[in-house]
Amino acid sequence: MFITSREKSIIELIVKTSGRHTVHSLSEFLNVSGRTIQRDLKSVEKTLKQFHLKLQRTSNDGLFIDGKNEHIYKLIQKLTGVNPTDITPEERKLRLLITLLHEGPSFKKQVLANQLGVSAVTLTSYLDELEDWLNKFSITLTRKRGVGMELSGKEADKRHALASYYLVHFYEDLIESLYFLQQGNEPEERILGYFSPRYLFIIDHLVNLKINNWQTRLADSDYIGLIVHICLTIQRNESKFLLEQEYQAVNEYTDEFQLIELICTELKEKLAISLTKSDVHFLSVILKGSKVQAAEVIYYDSVLLGKLIKKVIKAVSSKLNIDFTDDFSLFQGLLAHMEPSIYRLQQNLDLYNPLTNEIKKKYPVLFIAVKDSLEKEFEDIDFPDDEIAFVVLHFGSAMLMNEEKIRINAVVVCPTGIGASRMLASRIKKELMEITHVEILSIKDFRTANLCEFDIVISTVRLPFSDLDYILVSPLLSNKDIGFIQNYLQKNLGKLTRKKQYLSAGSRFKATAKNKRQDINILLQEIKDVQSSMESILTNLRVYRMEQVGDHWKTIQEMVDRAGQDGLVNNTSDIMRQLEEREKKGGLGIPNTNMGLYHCREEGVLELIFQVAHLDKPCTIKGMDGEDMQMKNLLLMLAPENMSKREQEILNLISTALIESDVSMMVFSSSNEPLIRKKLEDLFLNFLQNNLIKE
Repeated sequence: MFITSREKSIIELIVKTSGRHTVHSLSEFLNVSGRTIQRDLKSVEKTLKQFHLKLQRTSNDGLFIDGKNEHIYKLIQKLTGVNPTDITPEERKLRLLITLLHEGPSFKKQVLANQLGVSAVTLTSYLDELEDWLNKFSITLTRKRGVGMELSGKEADKRHALASYYLVHFYEDLIESLYFLQQGNEPEERILGYFSPRYLFIIDHLVNLKINNWQTRLADSDYIGLIVHICLTIQRNESKFLLEQEYQAVNEYTDEFQLIELICTELKEKLAISLTKSDVHFLSVILKGSKVQAAEVIYYDSVLLGKLIKKVIKAVSSKLNIDFTDDFSLFQGLLAHMEPSIYRLQQNLDLYNPLTNEIKKKYPVLFIAVKDSLEKEFEDIDFPDDEIAFVVLHFGSAMLMNEEKIRINAVVVCPTGIGASRMLASRIKKELMEITHVEILSIKDFRTANLCEFDIVISTVRLPFSDLDYILVSPLLSNKDIGFIQNYLQKNLGKLTRKKQYLSAGSRFKATAKNKRQDINILLQEIKDVQSSMESILTNLRVYRMEQVGDHWKTIQEMVDRAGQDGLVNNTSDIMRQLEEREKKGGLGIPNTNMGLYHCREEGVLELIFQVAHLDKPCTIKGMDGEDMQMKNLLLMLAPENMSKREQEILNLISTALIESDVSMMVFSSSNEPLIRKKLEDLFLNFLQNNLIKE
């Protein structure tokens, strides 16, 4: 028995109130139009016919069911155990989106309405919503009277639009479907009206296998996203919707491209389906934008990003009055997370974070601090709330806090202190989770109140105080007013938290670090790692002056050969190959300097090495920003394949120090060995004083 929940409700209402409900009263009761009720009644009549019953009307248009009582009883009994087969508006919009993307090039409005089983008015509403969604992906929905509707846009954008719609609106359904597939329960019909169950199962198994072997972990949402994009790519190809754009050959050298190519090769064997190089590039962009690397295997060459992340950490520390600046785990985690995140944002890939609302509710003050810091340091990037929430989790983890203990107190001032102000206070607590307490005062009482008790003053009228900083709002608190208050909190967060205890009592971040008793063997090993790392860097430091070389690879070869002669490396050919592979993956020139940082991790490297070569004749290389630049100072950093956390910390210390200030850039590009050595010694001494000694 196929019946929708609304049809079921109509039958139950008519049975209970025989003859008293009309089409109009049903539409009022169920909150739908009369035309919708008329359409549903046609289906109801078909259902009643199965039980030898008829739908009849009284002289006043009241509806009742005509037939034997035993048949009505059987109908009621059947309805009790039936599950309605409703299609939600979101599912209908998904069907509409799939139809628009797969059954072009043009559509008649009435035909689409009939296919979806909705009215023309409802279809128009759905189309308006989908049009807004598609615009985010540079896809245009054109509607012309007498011609119909047509979608226009690049194939890559269409794939992004459909995949993102699934991830945002049907994320939990996708997880559930994959779980059932893994349990061996393969449905006959397509999953969520589109995906082949067999394809999804094979892709899920293959991606899981390859990603784990690649020593890279993906966040759950990114993992599901990659599977969705791969399956969608295969099915779009089968439907002859092919990518138009060509990829650049240089992208073949990236780890992401090679991994996706490996996955696609095996998919071809298992499914007898071949994907083009453009498809591989498209999917590698998805992987690069979704990858969450294990913190211990991240590259230590993210000089520019590392500098910005340190500024963000410093800014958040200042706003919350908690010092995170020496927390290397936080820095390392953010560096691993933000590199793919920024890439994703630059590629206009939609992000979905299922925990965003929960994070904003639990850490509202921290959320404001992180949001403000990101906006100030990354001026050219617009961070959505979903991305900010991910970053908030890193800080929340660093603070080891269960909940925020800070209280932001607001006072609402109005002429009398009664009436609309009560409604305003209620609205403030509901709409602004950052504010934990709201007091209401009349202007008279406010004059004598202790203003130090309040963090923010909100008024419904202009106040007769010239030296008071307050926010004027409407008693109804419009969205514009809410924005004003949020901006005030964001700009004044440091002042609000300065005298407050942000963490749980007795658990400030520094105190936690100091009071945590470490295992003596672990501590001794860390001390050894730090000592050996610093000794290696200082002992192996060399500054060369290269005259009339012309080719930076000749310089690198000479530096590696000399390191081999000093017994610092073996297998120099493997090291050179690694360095060349690294340059193919992305520029190594440091923008706005004349320095290039060439580095690799290789088994043949026996000790940490940091050396500098000053070139008499500048070389043209690719910068980290993708632009060509002139290099006069070549920095070579070599490390063993396996490094401890502290060894990585020392290398990160050097790479981020290269551009921390104009003075640092002058020192490292000076080709003055005593000056560079002194700079490194100062860095190491500062590190020891702020880390091992304090801990």
